[in-house]
Amino acid sequence: MKISTDVDIDCPTHFDPLKIFKNVVRASMLKDKKLTPHPCGVYFQKVPTDPLTELSAVPYEEAEELGCFKIDFLHLHVYDHFTSRDEMKEFLKHEPDWDLLKIPSVVEQLFQLSKHYDLIQQIKPRSILEIGDCLALIRPQKRFMLKAYLENPEKIRRELYKQEIGGGYGFKKAHAICYALVIVLQLHLIKGGINF
Repeated sequence: MKISTDVDIDCPTHFDPLKIFKNVVRASMLKDKKLTPHPCGVYFQKVPTDPLTELSAVPYEEAEELGCFKIDFLHLHVYDHFTSRDEMKEFLKHEPDWDLLKIPSVVEQLFQLSKHYDLIQQIKPRSILEIGDCLALIRPQKRFMLKAYLENPEKIRRELYKQEIGGGYGFKKAHAICYALVIVLQLHLIKGGINF
């Protein structure tokens, strides 16, 4: 399997939805008591806007409580290293080197899991599904399930992906599996000498 070390010149480093869509407002957050742009979130609905910064006048945490729906446009740099979907599919046919997950410097590079080395060491994932479970367990509403998951993953998995009624953020299994696939691609690239 070949790994591309060149980034496609025509591929922008960051997709900017404000340049593509009309009537979009960049989400904001507070940093050092100042309104700053959210790294990837935007609103497609009418939200109060700061006339000076053109950012949402309400930081995203508070805006969510007010019923605003933020959309995050994530740029997954891992995709820059592949020339086609077929190439990614070919990599996904092969098991990654799961032992890479024992190395802190590798886990620190992984999408969504970079700050969760301890959890990875407890679960010791050896499949895409188990990586997905790790992604679900790092969500605030599901962290309490870790001990029970370690005792009986199959039983807890049924509860792990249930969405909370009346609020709270759970992680859908479909999202967890998609994110896990990205992490598997990263493991293949890291094994091939590409760091993130």
